[in-house]
Amino acid sequence: MRTLVGLAALFGALGVALGAFGAHGLAGFFAENPAAEGTFETAVRYHLIHAVALLGAAWIYERFPSRWSRWAGWLFVAGILLFSGSLYLLSLLNLRFMGAVAPLGGASLIAGWLCLGLAAWRAEK
Repeated sequence: MRTLVGLAALFGALGVALGAFGAHGLAGFFAENPAAEGTFETAVRYHLIHAVALLGAAWIYERFPSRWSRWAGWLFVAGILLFSGSLYLLSLLNLRFMGAVAPLGGASLIAGWLCLGLAAWRAEK
């Protein structure tokens, strides 16, 4: 599924860029706000892990097309946006209500992994 591969590449590039920006461009901000750094790092970590997972979901969809593998990919997209996105906003802008959005993203990521498992389980041998 070309769209998911394209999104995986975009999310991967963006994750690396945000990680570098956090490590170098935000060093002064994090020195003044040390608690925000851990939140930002968590956002980058999950962002990058799930960019790779999204690539895997797209590959599995091509190999074993099913609604489960397609759902896995789109749930990873939603999870990256909701989970990592909310943590980026929380850490940089101190938007406290974003802490309530992160669990929705986390649930999307978990559901994506479960759908990936179902796709493998139900695939024809």
